[in-house]
Amino acid sequence: MLDAIRWDSDLIRRYDMAGPRYTSYPTAMQFNSQVSPFDLLHALRESRKALRPVSLYVHVPFCANICYYCACNKVVTKDRGRAQPYLQRLEQEIQLIACHLDPKQKVEQLHFGGGTPTFLSHDELRQLMAKLRQHFNLHDDDSGDYGIEIDPREADWSTMGLLRELGFNRVSIGLQDLDPQVQRAVNRLQSLEETRAVIDAARTLQFRSINIDLIYGLPKQTPEAFARTVDEVITLQPDRLSVFNYAHLPERFMPQRRIDVSDLPTPAAKLQMLENTIGQLLKAGYRYIGMDHFALPDEELAIAQEEATLQRNFQGYTTHGHCDLVGLGVSAISQIGDLYCQNNSDITHYQNSLASAQLATSRGLICNQDDRLRREVIQQIICNLHLPFARIEQAFNIDFRGYFAAQWPALEKMAADGLIALDSDQLTVLPAGRLLVRSVCMVFDAYLEQQNRQRYSRVI
Repeated sequence: MLDAIRWDSDLIRRYDMAGPRYTSYPTAMQFNSQVSPFDLLHALRESRKALRPVSLYVHVPFCANICYYCACNKVVTKDRGRAQPYLQRLEQEIQLIACHLDPKQKVEQLHFGGGTPTFLSHDELRQLMAKLRQHFNLHDDDSGDYGIEIDPREADWSTMGLLRELGFNRVSIGLQDLDPQVQRAVNRLQSLEETRAVIDAARTLQFRSINIDLIYGLPKQTPEAFARTVDEVITLQPDRLSVFNYAHLPERFMPQRRIDVSDLPTPAAKLQMLENTIGQLLKAGYRYIGMDHFALPDEELAIAQEEATLQRNFQGYTTHGHCDLVGLGVSAISQIGDLYCQNNSDITHYQNSLASAQLATSRGLICNQDDRLRREVIQQIICNLHLPFARIEQAFNIDFRGYFAAQWPALEKMAADGLIALDSDQLTVLPAGRLLVRSVCMVFDAYLEQQNRQRYSRVI
């Protein structure tokens, strides 16, 4: 069942709408300025009492070069000295947060994202990891799930050796597309040889897992050329692959204004790229996890989905959803119990807050009972493709059919269309619905009608 995907062009046309990616529910669109550093400190104290394990996310916003497609929070600069004042404030934040947690709370997961984390010098990376180890309970052996995002243009064998020495055992490599025409159109020139060198280093140094990111829908892409990129990537044998749909939102992301809209592939060409890619990866032995993620059958995401224990949080699909997620750095998001909170997205404001010995929390929300219920429903559907109603009824003391009476006609229509199987006891995502699982989740989103859908990417 988990290997089965049915491509149905008619259903895709009807259900391919703009909507959230559900790395959380409620989504970050619902965050508001009512949440303060006080709420974060209260949540940390509750985490400490419960001795919940921790997942740390560290945001390093710097990039030496701008990629026109990028929607990340970043600072583009050639001046490597810009990192030092930021690291000073980040270290203050580490101290301020860590003192509210118990030393016994283990950091099961650590992820450095960006930006380009390897923008930092070797000494700066050593210094940052030493500070994290000083204040948080990181694993000393290799049993933690410690990952870092890599730009192969900013890493070499010595960098990879340093990262392994510091305790990282997973790498996520940005590739996007190997076609030189496409690379020029998005200002990211990166050869296959550069990428292969970093992967070879990771394998030699016994990194546990390698992820490669691809994007379809970029300017100058064609189905034929993108299929060649996917074939080349398959030869690299990454453990995981993320194949993202490029969302052109120049009104929100300034670098995208440098992309010539006339160079973007048609919706039909994008669909063809996705269909080809799914076929190529399944044929090569990868499992389709969901959304835009693929993994080899023995990779932990695939195993977790098989065992119905897969989860999803702000870092995407994960096996660490039971951890409290603590975000450090500009724009970083935390999820601690029922609190979601985000640091200020402006690097100057972030640094000024910490210079005043104040946390940089600027917005967020505290989940209510309805949020918690819907969060669990969406989590089960998007991760495990199956929702037994009794589980929700027992956990939240509701009658499922009665609680979601307003949504039931939409679910019945999806069942009639073959996206889901629906009866009085359960909902199951069918092969034709797997690519459209976001659309199924959107039925349960209480906030969606209040939002501007143009702020979201399309499902496909």
